[in-house]
Amino acid sequence: MMDCKPKVLVTSRIPEEGMCMLDEHCDVKVFDYEGVFPRDLLLKEVKGVNAIVCLLADKIDGEVMDAAGPQLKIIANYAVGFDNIDVEAATKRGIMVTNTPGVLTDTTADLAWALILATARRVVEGDKFLRQGKFKGWKPMLLLGTDVHHATLGIIGFGSIGRAVARRAMGFDMKVIYYSAHRASEEVEKKLNAEYRSLDDLLREADFVSIHVPLTKETRHMIGERELKMMKKEAYLINTARGPIVDEKALAKALKEGWIRGAGLDVFEREPEVDPELLELENVVLLPHLGSASYATRAKMATMAAENVIKALKGEVPPNLVNPDVVKIK
Repeated sequence: MMDCKPKVLVTSRIPEEGMCMLDEHCDVKVFDYEGVFPRDLLLKEVKGVNAIVCLLADKIDGEVMDAAGPQLKIIANYAVGFDNIDVEAATKRGIMVTNTPGVLTDTTADLAWALILATARRVVEGDKFLRQGKFKGWKPMLLLGTDVHHATLGIIGFGSIGRAVARRAMGFDMKVIYYSAHRASEEVEKKLNAEYRSLDDLLREADFVSIHVPLTKETRHMIGERELKMMKKEAYLINTARGPIVDEKALAKALKEGWIRGAGLDVFEREPEVDPELLELENVVLLPHLGSASYATRAKMATMAAENVIKALKGEVPPNLVNPDVVKIK
């Protein structure tokens, strides 16, 4: 290693497993802001760094890259998604972009199921009801919910997380239908007991709709007023993917007017802001983006991000490179 360690900016402290790796090889500057890293501060602090470890909330575009300077080698996203990074701009500048895929699949699928159960069985409402001293004894009609077992689960996006959600559905004897841009093989469908549907047919048929697609131009507002009106009045919408996939205003209206029975959200359209109308509704469970929030998963994400940075700064190709064309440019 060079006597002068390469400089790394970490926009928010990550678990110690990753920080220790970075500290050993690099000169690390860490910020631990409450909320989103201020744009003006980001543009100032990136100057002269060789690597950036960032979060989904950090918008890393050409302006940030140019503010850093030509010595910037890698932008390591502490997430599986990377829609917060202008990958094309990075590639043009010869900057590697990496993510932390695979490790959070099961943990995110678990949370999707937590939301399915919490919404269907009114868990949050029940907790609030009891804490407010309203529970005076068992009643036949108290907080009646919806059965999950033997219901129909519609999965939008059948990648690794979508399939993990489908596997868990087998334990509830659910019928699983899915929509995906690329249909799964007959072998996968048979293994997961899953049937392919068009998006419209899935929305009409499913009792629970769980979203697991990436955020792209095509998937932005994929679920809007038209789609919500297609769903059953008794149905629930679950989103642990990306907030802008769902038109939040339309969802608030759907919940308020009874187009669907309920929703469970871990992500939001203008995160960390949440539509004020949603905050007022009892038939939606809202979580602060906890999809990958387990000790083991976040620690593994940290070591993956650190390894990506260290490899790149050594002149090697990092294991989770999302813009392989940058290697050809170099």
